[in-house]
Amino acid sequence: MKVKGVVWLGSPTDRYDDMLMFAKDVLGLTPRIEQQDFAVFELEDGDTFEIFGPRAIADQHEFMKEPLAGFRVDDIVAARAEMEAKGVLFIGPIHRAKGGPSAWSHFFGPDGHVYSINSRG
Repeated sequence: MKVKGVVWLGSPTDRYDDMLMFAKDVLGLTPRIEQQDFAVFELEDGDTFEIFGPRAIADQHEFMKEPLAGFRVDDIVAARAEMEAKGVLFIGPIHRAKGGPSAWSHFFGPDGHVYSINSRG
């Protein structure tokens, strides 16, 4: 397995509106998806930044207590198998984007924080 970069960053927050305005007004990002308490920003190089407010965290992302980084790998199935063989604990299955080639799988780092491995197809 070779990590090729950090391609995804998720930011859970109880100050969703402030973070949304920061992303838009300070960073100059335009949301690709904007829902109540959830926004997805696709960056110029194809990387992704997501903001999760309290409702989104409670509904689907309850394990996200702090910002979460996603490491890009070419083959997510092989990378996960290799990491599991080395004792890494994963959270749930490999997830696949609807209508797209992206996939991700969350795991616990030795620091107790959640991270993910991601592939773009």
